[in-house]
Amino acid sequence: QVQLVESGGGLVQAGGSLRLSCVASGPTFRSYAMGWFRQAPGKEREFVAHIAWSGIGTYYADSVKGRFTISRDNAKNTGYLQMNSLKPEDTAVYYCAARTSLYGSTYASEYDYWGQGTQATVSS
Repeated sequence: QVQLVESGGGLVQAGGSLRLSCVASGPTFRSYAMGWFRQAPGKEREFVAHIAWSGIGTYYADSVKGRFTISRDNAKNTGYLQMNSLKPEDTAVYYCAARTSLYGSTYASEYDYWGQGTQATVSS
């Protein structure tokens, strides 16, 4: 099993950056794909990005492509989401997730483990 804990959220002005991290407790994290999702109040959970077990092979939602970068450091059992050029519409609770598969998915229902979320707020 895997436990995930996100951190790095906060308040930032439009155009700024945040770096989110997700620390996994399980020793098998290196074999799991991971993803990031976000959820704004009253909205459904939205796919942001995912990355394969090896760290090679990434995929992004169109809304964040070119601005966000997903990465991982398996030696540290940690995943990251670098968010640049932030916009107010990026405001949400961001969740990391892990999947018992080598490769990621854009569907939240296909992930097995979830963190508690970290709030990112972008102001103008």
